[in-house]
This record gives sequence, structure tokens and C-alpha cells, in this order.
Amino acid sequence: MDQGELTGRFCARPQNIAWFLGAGASATAGLPTATDIIWDLKRRYYCREENQDISRQDMQNESIRVRIQGFMESCGFPTLWAADEYPAYFEKIFGADKERQRRYLKAILSEDRVTLSVGNRVLAAMMASGLCRVTFTTNFDSVLEKAVAEVAAQSLSPYHLEGSSSANQALNNEEYPLYCKLHGDFRYESIKNLPADLATQNTALSECLVNAGNRFGFIVAGYSGRDLSVMDLLGKVLEANNPFPHGLFWTDLKGSPVRPAVEDILERARAKGVDAQYVPIETFDALMLRLWRNIEDKPAKFDAHVRKLTSTSVSIPLPPAGQSKPVLRLNALPVLSTPGQCLALSFKGSKDWEYIRRAQLASHGSLILTKGEDVLCWGARDQIREAFGDDLLSVVDRDMPKDISSPNNLYIKGFVEEALCRALARNKPLRPRINRSSALLITDSAPNAQSALAPLAKVVGATSGNVVGLVAPATDEHRRAEQVTWSEALRISIDFKNGQLWLLLDPDVWIWPPRARKDATDFLDKRRGDRYNKVYNMLLNAWVQIILGLGELNADTTLSVFEGGSPAENPSFKLTNRTAFARRLAR
Repeated sequence: MDQGELTGRFCARPQNIAWFLGAGASATAGLPTATDIIWDLKRRYYCREENQDISRQDMQNESIRVRIQGFMESCGFPTLWAADEYPAYFEKIFGADKERQRRYLKAILSEDRVTLSVGNRVLAAMMASGLCRVTFTTNFDSVLEKAVAEVAAQSLSPYHLEGSSSANQALNNEEYPLYCKLHGDFRYESIKNLPADLATQNTALSECLVNAGNRFGFIVAGYSGRDLSVMDLLGKVLEANNPFPHGLFWTDLKGSPVRPAVEDILERARAKGVDAQYVPIETFDALMLRLWRNIEDKPAKFDAHVRKLTSTSVSIPLPPAGQSKPVLRLNALPVLSTPGQCLALSFKGSKDWEYIRRAQLASHGSLILTKGEDVLCWGARDQIREAFGDDLLSVVDRDMPKDISSPNNLYIKGFVEEALCRALARNKPLRPRINRSSALLITDSAPNAQSALAPLAKVVGATSGNVVGLVAPATDEHRRAEQVTWSEALRISIDFKNGQLWLLLDPDVWIWPPRARKDATDFLDKRRGDRYNKVYNMLLNAWVQIILGLGELNADTTLSVFEGGSPAENPSFKLTNRTAFARRLAR
């Protein structure tokens, strides 16, 4: 699931969702994560035993980390990333002395280190306004309490190991907001950090979480899933009669591997009929701000504290245009005109992004779709009716927004980029490929395509081929091994600068299948190794000639996506073939 869909589901009924927070949610406030704490314990132990002086900054050096890790393993400590690494270090270093452990945590998680981030303020505002009723955490820190005090001038008293018996009663009595610290609070005597402590969760707090898991959906944020006792506790929710009735959504940073324990709990949840989804995010702050922006009727007094920084219009005069010879060529072509209209579609029921993507895929390129408040489309009306059938209520012309660079119109920007990509590829030996992060034009490897690609071939030689000796192995998702191939490609995007819309051109090399791109790093380095200055300039010239088909300089051309149709059905663009450049200022 992507963040957009999670945002839609959450904002429809935020009161139905409980939160489960790990150390990653506090890391944005400047506090260390579990991994940071482990490395700090290793550093302290190594310096003490080996009589060394190594600072926290020194720990950024990989060779030092390798040396310390080797020493720790020689002393009987767990291997790097072992499942029991965190509790084992606390047990071996602190023994049964919980007071030393508490003092250590108090120092490293000191409030003096806390700088509340926007994610912390958003969650505090949600709790104070009743939009977030229940939150559980494995953290010891006081970040959320401090955030509630700053945003809402209210106090937040967490339930922890020394007040656990009241937590379930508070939940049953709907005494919200309810905030539970499963592992305790370092300001008090009782904390759970040692293996014997973590083997079982506090019974009362466990009952409270299981009870909440049968009333609310859960969003997990900043938590890796490495604590077996917590994962077992989430598993107990699945054994109840009504597990996670509003879904289980596990968020993690984009590009991070999904831990086996997380995959297991999500699969078990789906087997029980739970809507269980893994959601890649940029950061905890970015996710929380996205959710907050999309909540309707949020209290203005809390919104002002969440958005500490407000935007204002500024006018910074540009320097005068230079008159001397150009010194820098840019990879941007002016877009002289963009489509003024599109079609707005209405349906019998609301449509999500998954429905829109499936419909566009089924159209085999005859429709271009996007979704904001309405579903917008380019394509012939009869093909639209054929694609959606009786579910479609109306198709009407709609003017395009004037400012497609506005943060509120990002879905329009992608809509226009896709149309421009398809318009540039039309009737040329180029294959448009659109994904969530980019739009590409990929050269066709067919023999009859090579004459049209001659300007590019003069610069780079062959425009496609096999990556010799490289085969993408079969996986669970891809059942057969594939020979890895490459093709010259052009990555495109649009951007507004100085009141002008520009088409940005970025020559690249496409690898198929995409999962093999990392394995093809050496090939890509050699293929693109000389693409500087003169060669890059020739590459731009070749690509401009191929996509615009113009021989003379400063010439304009108009491109459309489809063969015919009204302006609302068939988007068109007017471009010129002279890229932007910079001149020296006159002296």
C-alpha cells in the first residue's frame, strides 16, 4: 500500500486507528534509536576493557565499528543484528543492576537532547483534539508528553509498569487519550530492558493492548519488530475474535528490507481476514505531516502549533541578463504551451487509486488517468465509456489548473508529465515507461528502429544490447531467470522556474529487468563513465533531435498524445528545441 491510500483511509476515521510507536518515532526529536544505543554500549564497553578513547563521532568510521564488533563477539556478545542483541547487551553490561541501567537511559534519553519535530507535534495535536485515542510505545522517553504540553498546554500521563493495573480499566471506560509505555519509563524504578524482563510483557498492559487491538486498527511507526515479546503480543491480538477491525498498517522507511518477523505477522493477520498492509514511507515526520494536512476540520489552535513555520511570499530580484557568450548549457527545454482542458469522470461510487491504475493498465495506453477530488482523464469518450461501462455516470470537459506546480496539484503534475512523455514517444522508436517516481523514454531495440536513432548512435554506438554474463535469478515474484538487457533511455520531468515551465532531460541507461539494476552497477559505470561536458552536450543534441524531430535551431513544434480528438480528449504541447543556457553578467 502507498502513503496516499493510507492517508485516505486514516483521514476518513482517524478515531478508529491506534498507534504503536518504536524508537524511530523519537529519533526525529534527536533521541537515539535502539541501534544507536547498542553501538553506544559497545563503545563504552570496548573503551573500558581496552583502555581506549573513542568518541561518538569516531563511531561513524566503519573501520572502527568493525574493530569494536569483532572485539565484542570475541567476548561472547551476540553477532551484529542478532535478534537478542539489544537485551543481551543490557544484561551483560548492567547485570541485574536496574538502577545503573535507569541512570544510563536517563542520561542518553535526557530531555535536554529533545527537539520536537513536526511528527511529534502532529501526534500530540491528534491526541489533544481527540483524533488519536490510543497510543502504545516501547520507548522510555518523554517526547510525546513534552509534545502534548507544548502543542496543547495539557498534561499527558502515561500508563507504564508502575500504573499498569489501571490501563485496561481506562480503556474500557474510554478515558482518552490513553498512552501506554509497554517497557516502562526510565524516570521510575520499573523498566523492561533485560532479557528476563522482555521475555514476557506486563500482564495488565498486555491485556490493555489486546483489548485495544480488538477495537481499533493499528498503525505501527518507527518500530523494527525485533522484540519477540512485542511481536508475540501482537500475535495474541490475532487470536481474539475481532482482531484489528480497522486494519494493521506497518510503516517503514522506503528501501528498507522487510524483516521476517514483520512479514510473518502481516501474513498471519491476512489469514485472519485483517486488512494488513506494509507501507513504505520517507520519514515519520513526512507521514505525520501528510496525514495532518489531509484531516478535515482540524482545530486551528493546534494547527498553529503544528505548523510553527508559515510560508510567505517573497520577491528576490534576479540579476540582469548577461550579454557575453554563454558559459553553461542547461538540460532544460522551454515548454511554450500545455493542455488547457481534460475530462472529469464521475462514477456511481468513490474510486481509489488501485481502481484507477487497473483501469489505465487495461486501456493499453488509450487512457491517461489521475485522481484528486475528481477522476481526471485524457482519451476518447467512447473508449472511456467502454472501459468503465455502467459504472460511469458522466464525462464532462474540465479546465486544467493554471498552477500545476502547487503542492496541492502534485497529482496534476504527474498527469501532465505522463501525457508529455507519451506525446514525445508517439510515432518514434521509443517506449514510454511511467512509474511513481519517474517518466522515461526507452529506445526500441528492433532493427527497423535504428535509422531514427542514428543521432544517438553516433554518440554512444549501439543503443541497446545484452549485459554480457549477467542473468537475473528467479525469485518468488519472478519465477524464471532472465538475461539482463540494456537500452539507452531519457528520463524526463517538468518543473516551473522563473514563471516558465521547463522540460528537464536526463540521459540514462535502462536495465531490464529492473530488479537487476543494482547487479549491473559495473556495467553502468563503464557505459556512462565518459559522459561529461562535450559528450553530454552531444547526448543532449541527439535526444532533442530524436524527440522533437527538428533540424534547424530555435524551431518550435507541437506534439499530441493521440491521433485525434477534442482538446479535452487529446492533450497537446508546444515546445522549442533550444535548451536554456546561462550568460556571464556584463561588467
